[in-house]
Amino acid sequence: MRDYVRALDTRGELLHVDRKVDGRHELAAVTYRVQKETDKAVIFHDVAGTAFPVVSNLYGSRRRLCELLDAADGNFCRRWHQIMQDSRLPEGGATRLVSASAELRTGSIHELPQLIYCEKDAGPYITAGIYLAHDPETGVPNLSFHRTMLVSDTEVRARLGPPHDLTHYQKMAESQGKPLEVAILIGAPPEIFLGACASIPRAESELDVAARIRGSPLPMRPCSRIEMLVPAEAEIVIEGRILPNVRRPEGPFGEFLWHYTAEGMNHVVEVLNVSYRRDALFHSILCGSPEDLTALDVAFAARVYANLVKDLPGIIDVTCQPITNTTIVKIRKQYEGHVQHVLLKTFASHLQYNKICIVVDEDIDIQNFEQVWWAVMTRTQLDTGILQLKGLPGFYHDHGIKGLHAGRLGIDATIPTGGKNFERKRIPGFDETRLADYVRT
Repeated sequence: MRDYVRALDTRGELLHVDRKVDGRHELAAVTYRVQKETDKAVIFHDVAGTAFPVVSNLYGSRRRLCELLDAADGNFCRRWHQIMQDSRLPEGGATRLVSASAELRTGSIHELPQLIYCEKDAGPYITAGIYLAHDPETGVPNLSFHRTMLVSDTEVRARLGPPHDLTHYQKMAESQGKPLEVAILIGAPPEIFLGACASIPRAESELDVAARIRGSPLPMRPCSRIEMLVPAEAEIVIEGRILPNVRRPEGPFGEFLWHYTAEGMNHVVEVLNVSYRRDALFHSILCGSPEDLTALDVAFAARVYANLVKDLPGIIDVTCQPITNTTIVKIRKQYEGHVQHVLLKTFASHLQYNKICIVVDEDIDIQNFEQVWWAVMTRTQLDTGILQLKGLPGFYHDHGIKGLHAGRLGIDATIPTGGKNFERKRIPGFDETRLADYVRT
């Protein structure tokens, strides 16, 4: 990750904050202000109470994510699907064992940045932590993101959502009365970050995905307190184990949908060791910010795209914008009823996240929601072009709130067959116009 940070700095895409900032609210406020005005990454060199610099918004640009995948045409989903379809591993395999660096340091939870993001958050949280764990039955490794509340040097608490493989692993271990060993990676290399975003079958390994993105085996080092290999290039690694049959209060926390999830009885991770590289960087993600939502977008959009192209023709691209629970599909319409097939297949692709799906024609830029909504306003037949599915449970974050967001809504925003198409107006020269050429500075 530090190599990626240096590369962004060289390209002029990294902002530096030298002023001392408070980890309680101030760092989050500055991060969000940066994201409101630019897609550049930001590094905080002086965070009160910690020696670790904090970096954020590394992956807050869809353009940069496409660059990491070598998706020159900007179609992340198509390129991601190609990588998933090519199961070949780099020469030498997915991983290679290296010795733990002599420069590796041992630390404690209280030394890490204690970042409190929102007004009513229960305490400091790790938001960019990637959990590495192994299937208790098969040994297949899994990478996944889970919010983690810092409690003490010996304990952190995590919320494991129902759809995640890690939740399944923990249940299997707990059924045997055993803890589940986990490593929490902070500041992992970009290919590990993208691998953790992957939505693949449980029998497959996200480390294999990361190795294919990297194009070479991942260097892995042994942990000191658990039986696990972890990426040697991760900036910080927390070794621990999720305790069986133990739940303690966690939350409230300001989640990615920009509301608080209530305090709940969630999982307890016993901290066994904290290690970090010399001059380590701490990666922070502001939940619900462009960095968070862009990663969620490409992860879920790629999953939907893969399911659609498997069975249906004319699928061009998919995005989940402006927020993850909305899926937009661009198609080249092939036949009467094509849109209805796309809507139903989209909802089936991810029963948790797809609340609303909008299908548009190939002339619409689906990364521009203004254009998508224009298609809805000018092409949707509001009496016949709306598909409402009733009685389906809502997103798992909504569970326990009676009736909230139950059901699904599908919108056909394509040109009706044989119907009138409004031609979108265009101002010649707009794309090439630069204000600096006209406005006095």
